[in-house]
Amino acid sequence: MRLKPIATEKAIMKVESENVITFLVDENVTKTEIKKEIENLFKVKVDKIRTNVRNNKKVAYVQLNKKYLAIDLATKLGLM
Repeated sequence: MRLKPIATEKAIMKVESENVITFLVDENVTKTEIKKEIENLFKVKVDKIRTNVRNNKKVAYVQLNKKYLAIDLATKLGLM
């Protein structure tokens, strides 16, 4: 699976206010597959995932558990 973090102004605001990180993912990937991949790659816990398909691209909004800060993960990924 391919996860590509999105670094738009709106995505950064979600990181700061809602503890949510936004990823561009393959269209045929399910929410459970996204959750397993993110938890294994980054060693965090995921509370909720919302997905949206725009222009034949699937966007996953990943809300992390309160114990894990999305700002820390965004810094590791080079978004901030």
